[in-house]
Parts: sequence; structure tokens; C-alpha cells
Amino acid sequence: MKKRALSALLCLALCFALAGQAAAAEGGVSFTVNGTPLAEDVRSYAEDGTTYVSYGAILFALYPDATAVWANGRAEVTAEGLTMYLKPGAKYIEANGRCLYVPGGLRSQDGMILVPVRTLCQALGAEAVWDSTTNTVNITAVSGPIVSGDSYYDAEDLDLLSRLIYAESGNQPLEGKIAVGNVVLNRVASPLFPNTVADVIYQPNQFSPAGSGHLSRTPNAESVVAAKLCLEGANTAGNALYFVNPVTSPGSWASRNRPYVATIGAHAFYA
Repeated sequence: MKKRALSALLCLALCFALAGQAAAAEGGVSFTVNGTPLAEDVRSYAEDGTTYVSYGAILFALYPDATAVWANGRAEVTAEGLTMYLKPGAKYIEANGRCLYVPGGLRSQDGMILVPVRTLCQALGAEAVWDSTTNTVNITAVSGPIVSGDSYYDAEDLDLLSRLIYAESGNQPLEGKIAVGNVVLNRVASPLFPNTVADVIYQPNQFSPAGSGHLSRTPNAESVVAAKLCLEGANTAGNALYFVNPVTSPGSWASRNRPYVATIGAHAFYA
């Protein structure tokens, strides 16, 4: 599981060099795909170090036989080896059964969906390099589309993490659900706790749903999404190892003994 998390971070980093181009992006950026300049204009802009780009031209340059239709309030993309869903406002892209985090949400401008370039590259199996001398983003195919969720996620870890997230934070915003999952995975990575998802969740006197039978409940869709995002490396809780609801558990052990990290929704998180 640790190797998967590291792999996810490395994959996300394929296009991380784009973060430094914010000022240039605002002044106009050119794009090449596999060395060929894109013939049509590509809408792009930078915000808080993230470059957003209209996905269509890049998609079709990499996958000429791809199709994209609007259905169910989202763009539904298919190509050889790729199924991808892009919904304006959503904080993730779905690609081949995986969920890739977009903290700022997917954007919509003049009928076009804009997504972070690095996230689009991850889904499409490409890398991007920023050339500051020419204000150009050079995108190159490096593999086929993203590996499927069935291959990437450990099915048992995904199922159990989804159930724990649902039991502990099913009524919380997506960021709060991710944060609860982060606590579990942070414990897996910590020498202070067991080193598997199952052993962390079922460790005695830690997560009450594990002993109450609430983990038997089927998680809602967003709890499954949150678990996938956690396993991809998304993090909203930093290095937190504990969380409590300060309303129902005032003066908790964690609040008195551990460093405060953040409050997300109804939960306070501590390292």
C-alpha cells in the first residue's frame, strides 16, 4: 500500500514542472503534443500555481479516435483503453475507475471544461514540460491511458477504507471524508500503529464503528470516491493521526495531548 501511495505521488509529479509558469500562462501559452503544435487554440489560465486547460484539443491530439459526449451533466470520454468523466465543479476526474483529485474543482468557460494540466496528463498517460523561453507546454505521450482502478487499488483496502469513511464521516463534505481516510493511511505509515489498513481500522479502542458493526453498512458513492482519492495520495489532513468531534467529545484525549492540525466539517484533526 505504501508503494502505491508513492507511485501515485510520482505519477502526479510527471507534470509538476508546470506549476512555475503562472505568470506566463496569463500572457498566452502555446501547446505542442508529441512535438506538433496544436492547430487550434487551447483555452488556458493559471490560478494559485495550477494551470487549467481545455481538455479537448489535447485529448484528440493524443487519441485521434476518441469520442466525447455530454451526458448526465458531464463530459463522457471514450478512447482505446480509456473511459473518463469530467464534471464541471467536481473536485476529481474519473478515469478508468480511478479518481484523481482536483482541489479547486473542474471549471467551465464558454462551454469548455478546463482541468489542471498535470491531472489531465496523468489520466491520459502523458507528461508535460514547460518551456519558459517560448511560453510553450510540450506534452508527450509516455504510456497508454492510466492503469485501471481494478489493477491499481487493493480491493480489500478500498472496500474497508470506504466503509470506515462512510461510518465516521458519511455526512461530511468531500474534504472531511478525505481527511478521515488520511488519518487511517497516516497511521499505516507511522511506526506507532499497525502497518495495514485492516489492522489500523480494527485496532482495539480506536475506531468505534469497527466494534459496533457499522462497518457492515454499504458506503455511499462519495465515501468510495474519497477512499480512492486517499489511495491516490490526496491529502486534506496533513500528518493527522487522530480526529474527534469536539461537540460530542469535548476535552478529548487528542485535543489535550496532540498538536492541532485543522478543523474540517464536524471533525477536529490532531497529529
